[in-house]
Amino acid sequence: ECARPAPMFRNQYDTDCTTWSPAGRIHQIEYALEAVKQGSAAIGLRSNKYAIVATLKRASSELSSHQKKIFKIDDHVGIAIAGLVADARVLAKYMRTECINHRYTYDEPMQVNRLSLKVADKSQIGTIRAGHRPYGIGLLIAGADHTGPHLFETQPSGQYFEYKAWAIGARSQAGRTYLEKHYDEFAGLELDELIVHALTALRDTLATGTELTSANAAVGFVSEDQSFTILEDDLIKAYVDGLKKDDAPAAAAAADATGAPAAPAAGAPMDED
Repeated sequence: ECARPAPMFRNQYDTDCTTWSPAGRIHQIEYALEAVKQGSAAIGLRSNKYAIVATLKRASSELSSHQKKIFKIDDHVGIAIAGLVADARVLAKYMRTECINHRYTYDEPMQVNRLSLKVADKSQIGTIRAGHRPYGIGLLIAGADHTGPHLFETQPSGQYFEYKAWAIGARSQAGRTYLEKHYDEFAGLELDELIVHALTALRDTLATGTELTSANAAVGFVSEDQSFTILEDDLIKAYVDGLKKDDAPAAAAAADATGAPAAPAAGAPMDED
């Protein structure tokens, strides 16, 4: 007689986002936050002039193209995402509509903090209505208005925060560690230097054996004087190649200091015995 499979664990408090557990937790919201951690990493940082986002694009197979993770919302704002891309499309459409309506009504672009609040409020609605689920997506919102450049994060719970630099998605802690070490340098940097920092932090989030390339990386930036622009593929190749060239002298110097052979560049596969 075949053994019956063990029953799946079921939590009676996680069937709906309107149900509280006795410990004061809403499990559906926590599950949505976990969905963000499963998405490929997104990095954001800002200087006194620019706000920048960088993302790692994934391909579902070797035969497919890489999935876009940066979206332009309006001339003065764009987003980088981590989590469910389908949910991100819904929020991106909502943000574009809000920007269009605001520009039509007031003849000026919507302030970045107000747009961030609106999308956070929309996310929060999904956490209080029965029959709905939270959006499984985290956003990094990079924008510039008359108050300067801004970087906001919104969460599936409806919370939102402004940052000097931040990282979300899979293995984002490694990216945050890099940003925490260098964020004091960001304020006075020019665009090229900021892009290098963003890509370096993004590279730190890569899994072992994965290399940062122009095919799987993308950068978006904006300033008060320049509309939101996305760099990917050939447009970002020079920056990615520059990182690889910078790694070689550093590895050689470390080898000379220790007497050990130079280590491969970060993200490069190790030779197996």
